[in-house]
Amino acid sequence: MSLPNLHLDALLTGHAVPFSRPGSRSAIAKIPRQQPLAVTTQGLESDEQGDLRVHGGVEKAIHHYPREHYASWIAELGEHPLLTQPGAFGENFSTHGWTEADVCLGDRIRAGTALLEVSQGRMPCWKLNDRFAVAQMALRVQESGRTGWYYRVLEEGVVAAGATLQLVQRNHPDWPLQRLSAVLFDKRVDPHTLRECLALPLPPNWRRTLERRLEQGQVEDWGPRLEGKPAG
Repeated sequence: MSLPNLHLDALLTGHAVPFSRPGSRSAIAKIPRQQPLAVTTQGLESDEQGDLRVHGGVEKAIHHYPREHYASWIAELGEHPLLTQPGAFGENFSTHGWTEADVCLGDRIRAGTALLEVSQGRMPCWKLNDRFAVAQMALRVQESGRTGWYYRVLEEGVVAAGATLQLVQRNHPDWPLQRLSAVLFDKRVDPHTLRECLALPLPPNWRRTLERRLEQGQVEDWGPRLEGKPAG
């Protein structure tokens, strides 16, 4: 195991409020919390999600986004006001030191007194376009690989800003999230690689997606997720 310990620079939560499009809600605007928060199987105490069909829940209880990615986004977008402080991407955990190249599927992380497991990378959606007011921002996040990742909670506990994050178990060292996301976001269908991925303990949504690709021999329409447009 080669993942160094690091400190939780910021711990963030948000409340679900009406968002940019009619009928939409979001809690993507998260703010730092200084007090210790309970960590449950559904996520952080007081944190909310606007659409539980695609956000939150057991498989996406906590979202982690590397703060070092902000420099790359500033280089691409300029001095965007959202990038002056953590929380631009709706993350709960903000840190320096780990990226998608370092973190592997299934990594078990001690965060405060809670035990977390890396469940999946983020599949960015159209709400990033609207939040940043940047056309195709979600697609840019996807293509960059700077997506962040989600945890499921194996042992509930308490965490606070400044807590140590420590890798305690690594079960799939050959599958950093960067590699796995490259498969998920590939427009090509490689049956051998898909079968390799399906042998992993994937979250249900990723498993369904890759099984469908293998069965149909084609990649699904990303428009509904990336742009919010109807499937077609």
